[in-house]
Amino acid sequence: MAEPLVLTSVEGATATLILNRPARHNSLVPELLEELSEAIDSLDTHALSCLVLAANGRSFSTGGDVAGFADLPRGQRRIYADRLVGLLNTVILQLIDCPVPVIARVQGPVTGGSCALVFASDLVAFGPRAFVQSYYVDVGFAPDGGWTALLPERIGVTRASAIQMLNRRIGADEALALGLATRLVAEADLDATIADWTTTLAGKVRGSLVATRALLTPPARRLVLADALERERQRFLSLIETDETEAGMARFLGRAA
Repeated sequence: MAEPLVLTSVEGATATLILNRPARHNSLVPELLEELSEAIDSLDTHALSCLVLAANGRSFSTGGDVAGFADLPRGQRRIYADRLVGLLNTVILQLIDCPVPVIARVQGPVTGGSCALVFASDLVAFGPRAFVQSYYVDVGFAPDGGWTALLPERIGVTRASAIQMLNRRIGADEALALGLATRLVAEADLDATIADWTTTLAGKVRGSLVATRALLTPPARRLVLADALERERQRFLSLIETDETEAGMARFLGRAA
């Protein structure tokens, strides 16, 4: 049997979900997102104090697998994109709806749609190699993964716009300054940082943690986020089979003539 694409563990009041596609830099494919969504659902029966998102390998996740899109003929590509972005939006909303704090452990690149896992987290530990980058304007995709739905809320529309329009890389130091990272630590100290946070949260009153997170995302805000994510999906689909995007993918993959 193939190794799971998402590893799940629950220890005490802490659940940990680990992206497990390291040979492909944990790039997002429908099968991985399906497993991630199912894993989040499976945690409903546990009285948790927090959920940790982590990843195996040198990269946290490099977002959608561009080669996976480019290798599909038109028609099939749109169907694949619809499934992928739809699943990603489902996962984002599951994280937004998570009753307890979400922690992200980021040891390397987190790019494209996978940045949603950081944008939707409450506490984010960055290693020194970690960075955030969109790549959409270079590849030819429309932003997904909350780049327009979540990031402007975190850092402001003007900053979010400039970062995406220029495809500017946000290194670990700047991520900390912008508030995208909660703490920047040596890579060897990432696990200790996560353990410190999970231990601290386990000592808090769970009902208060749940109330705090729920109040931070009232129904009206969630509706706005869900609508914005759906607009991202629709715009993504409108571009995925254009000549311009096909040429952009070829350039990005080094396949341009």
